[in-house]
Amino acid sequence: MILEVKKLETGYGKLGVLRAVDLSVGKESVGLFGPNGAGKTTLINAVMGMVEPWAGSIFFDGKEIGGSRTHLVARAGIALVPQERELFPGMSVADNLALGAAYVPRAKGIEKRQLDMVLQLFPILKERFSQLVGTMSGGQQRMVAIGRALMANPVLLILDEPSLGLQPSIVAEVFERLALLKKEFSILVTEQNVRESLKAIDRGYVLENGAVALEDTAEGLAKNPHVLSAYLGI
Repeated sequence: MILEVKKLETGYGKLGVLRAVDLSVGKESVGLFGPNGAGKTTLINAVMGMVEPWAGSIFFDGKEIGGSRTHLVARAGIALVPQERELFPGMSVADNLALGAAYVPRAKGIEKRQLDMVLQLFPILKERFSQLVGTMSGGQQRMVAIGRALMANPVLLILDEPSLGLQPSIVAEVFERLALLKKEFSILVTEQNVRESLKAIDRGYVLENGAVALEDTAEGLAKNPHVLSAYLGI
C-alpha cells in the first residue's frame, strides 16, 4: 500500500474528531465521503502533518510519517490540493505552477515534463499561462491548484473537496480529469459530491461521526442503500 492509516485518533485541543480510523490507498483512486464535521479534512490534516496523531499510526510508502512536519511529508511524495486552493492571486498561472516544483527534490530536472503534462490535462491553462490567477474563475483556479500539485511529481495526490464552490459543469470536468489522473498517480479525494466522485474512483470510504461507517468499491457504494438515501437523495 502507498498510504496506510491504522487506528488513527486525533482532534483539536481536547475535542476528539477521529476515532480508530483505518484507511488505505494503493495504486488506485480512493474516495473519502461524509457530511460536514465527519472528520474528512482532519484526516487529511493528520496525514499532512498539520494535526498531531493522538493514537494509531500513518505509514507512507512503508515508512511512519505520523507527526512528521508538513514540508517533510511533501518532500516524501504527497501533494495536497487544499479546499480553499490557497494560490497566489497576484502571480501568473506560470509562476503558480512553477512554485509547485520549486522546493521538492522529486521534481528537480523534470519540471518541463510535468508542465507539459499539466497543460495537456488542462488546455485552458496554456491559453491563460500569463494571466494573473486572481482574475480567473473559480473552476480555472481549481485547475491551477491541481496543476501546481502535479508539478511536484507526487506519488500520492490528495484533493480536499475539489468541487467546493464550483458550478456543476465545471465539477463534471474536474472529475473527468481526475479519472484520467488515476492511471498515473495514487489519489485520495475527500468529497461531498458523491455522485460525481464515484465516476472517478476505484474504492471509497464513508466517514461519519469520526469513524469509518462503510468501505466498498465504487460500484458497491453506488448500490448501497445508505449511500443512496443519505448522499445521492434516492
